[in-house]
Amino acid sequence: MTGPLSDVIVLDLSRALAGPHAAMMLGDMGARVIKVEHPAGGDDARGWGPPFAGPEERRESTYFLSCNRNKESITLDLKSDEGREVLGRLVGRSDVLVENFRPGVLDRLGFSVERLHELNPGLVVLSISGFGHDGPEGQRAGYDQIAQGEAGLMSLTGPSPQDPTRVGVPIGDLLAGMYGAYGVVTALHERARTGRGRVVRTSLLAAIVGVHAFQGTRWTVAGEVPQAGGNHHPSICPYGLFRTADAPVQVAVGSEGLWRAFAPIVGLDPDDPRFAGNGDRVARRQELVGLIEEVFGTEPAEVWLERLAQAGVPAGKVRTLDDVYEWEQTRSQGLLLDVDHATLGRVTLPGPPLRLDDAPYAGGREKHTAPPTLGQHTEEILAWLDE
Repeated sequence: MTGPLSDVIVLDLSRALAGPHAAMMLGDMGARVIKVEHPAGGDDARGWGPPFAGPEERRESTYFLSCNRNKESITLDLKSDEGREVLGRLVGRSDVLVENFRPGVLDRLGFSVERLHELNPGLVVLSISGFGHDGPEGQRAGYDQIAQGEAGLMSLTGPSPQDPTRVGVPIGDLLAGMYGAYGVVTALHERARTGRGRVVRTSLLAAIVGVHAFQGTRWTVAGEVPQAGGNHHPSICPYGLFRTADAPVQVAVGSEGLWRAFAPIVGLDPDDPRFAGNGDRVARRQELVGLIEEVFGTEPAEVWLERLAQAGVPAGKVRTLDDVYEWEQTRSQGLLLDVDHATLGRVTLPGPPLRLDDAPYAGGREKHTAPPTLGQHTEEILAWLDE
């Protein structure tokens, strides 16, 4: 096994998406990830479909395939004495434990934080919850769309304030996983100095609030409540999606220099007092967007994209996912992985988003492995524990 985390063993007790995504990120960088699943069905995500792949008797959820590459699977019933005994041994051999049970569940299984650190003082524990491990609503179950609403993200997304809209992927889960993996690496770095592990906590609520960015400071500093504004930037104009004669294009006029390059393309004087500064353009956004789309409507998207590129104005298409995965630029970045699955054979997966130096492959390991079937590595892992 190769990669900067190849000396790290991760025990993944999580299911669904946030925890599995965090563990997968660590696996992408070379860590050995051992996924613990219940013998009856395993990770909830194994049943999330359609779509499924493979024959009916051995079907695999494409949802599960998306967040469990580079892992091994062992089945344990943690409510049994035997299952808890094996888990204790795994804890003693691991560097990281990832869990996203509701607060208190791991304690009731006999693996409180204190017990975990008795078994392994150097263990880094990543605990991901829905709304935090404490506080007045810390016991609430965490589901992504509920968190998107509760954490304000849906109020910022959609065509208007009357149409709150979820993001098209479980972004709260994914962000919590990303923050969690970041926290784990931080704690491992600290452990190298102190020899002690610690608990890293994050939640879907925390992860979404953590990416409010300028929308957050609009309220905390300026006292302005942001609202959904469709496909146009609330603070920069023109910056958004525009209709052409055949398809939409996206244009980002993010500076005054770009405005001076863009305005003549659509027949406007960059010094027109109505639109001379960004503040003027934001105040008159509806009028300006209407003028731009009136001109854009005379030619197809490819014509405008070529003209904008020639002028140095950032612009782009709105691609469907099949377009994205067939796009040569996507493939050139190593963002597609071909792996051999135990029952599906050769399959292609979206790959890790990081590349190290000039490696031709994505992630921190040269060879990636397919998501495991339920319990695929149980005997192998038990044999390793007996070594």
